[in-house]
Amino acid sequence: MLTHAERFNRKHSDLCPALTWKGQFTPAAPDPSVPATTDHQYWCVYTQTCIGPDNQIVEPYVCSNPKRSCHQTAVRLHQ
Repeated sequence: MLTHAERFNRKHSDLCPALTWKGQFTPAAPDPSVPATTDHQYWCVYTQTCIGPDNQIVEPYVCSNPKRSCHQTAVRLHQ
């Protein structure tokens, strides 16, 4: 069973470039006086939903699998 840290690790070296999340678009510096929010709302650039082009869920762990066909396409397009 995956730990929470493994499932939502956005620093994985193989993270798909098509994976997006709300925190990417928050242009604020981290403030230690404000509790961190990790809402885990992810979506794919190509489908604009939480389901990828291969009909699998969009989350950092599964979107770090270079064997996913959509991952391979996204990496090739973002090179």
